[in-house]
Amino acid sequence: MSDPIQHFGSVLRGRRIEKGFSLRKFAELVDISPTYLSLVETGKAEYAPAAERVRKMAELLGADPDHWIALAGRMPEDVKNIILKDPEQMPALLRAAKNLTPEQLKKLIADAERKGRGGED
Repeated sequence: MSDPIQHFGSVLRGRRIEKGFSLRKFAELVDISPTYLSLVETGKAEYAPAAERVRKMAELLGADPDHWIALAGRMPEDVKNIILKDPEQMPALLRAAKNLTPEQLKKLIADAERKGRGGED
């Protein structure tokens, strides 16, 4: 299952059923048609739901929204805006950080948060 939409749909369907939502009720709560939700879940949709819809799905299912948005092949709007604010440096930062370990990433995030609050350099 290399297709991201197909994988997302499979994960979504499993979690929706696990949480006891019918397809129709879940589609109503997310404000999409049951037909489209079925297409997403079976991997037959042409495109994944928009990031904000995926966020709503994740919240209803008790899942991490950022993880699910990435799983759906989308980008959170706030992240997109951060990149667009500095389209040279932010992609460079992401590329530089791509091979860091999870621990190194945590440290980098903590350092960036501290500096963003006006902490020491």
